[in-house]
Amino acid sequence: MSIDTDAFPILETERSVLRKVEKDDANSILKYMSNEKVMKFYGLQPFKTINDALDEISWYQSIQNNKTGIRWGITLKEQGVVIGSCGFHNIVSQHFRTEIGFELSKEQWGKGIALEAVEATISHGFQHMNFQRIEALIEPLNGSSQKLVEKLGFIKEGLLRNYEFTRGKFDDLYIYSLLKQDFNKS
Repeated sequence: MSIDTDAFPILETERSVLRKVEKDDANSILKYMSNEKVMKFYGLQPFKTINDALDEISWYQSIQNNKTGIRWGITLKEQGVVIGSCGFHNIVSQHFRTEIGFELSKEQWGKGIALEAVEATISHGFQHMNFQRIEALIEPLNGSSQKLVEKLGFIKEGLLRNYEFTRGKFDDLYIYSLLKQDFNKS
């Protein structure tokens, strides 16, 4: 399992291109990550300044540099503007597993774009990063994300009680998993 820090893989779906997020994308990220509804289950307060977006971009770069993750910016093919992101974090190489995370601009909700992006990301993870297991940790009230991962074949394994402390409170999280042999790319 390797993350090449020199060549960033570009992934394509029917309607979107997943690419590396650059500092020039900070305004786009600020726009959608300043929305309370987008950030409700993200674990951070809504962004208020361009520095919040630049910090997020720095985190994407640091997880890639440290080989603990990779995050793609989601863009619509005809526009090229970052409207969300998805990727892997908390990679545990010796166990061939990782966690997936994703978010999307509220204006793009309900169109299937997140589903396409997450499916392409998972496919890349199993085919090119040698993962055996991909996990998704999702808050119980985040029904949309639960439905998305279930459509892709993830199995709910249980509830992690008070698993994270974010935004001033303890959060329970459902743990979902998808195994390589159970992923059927359509």
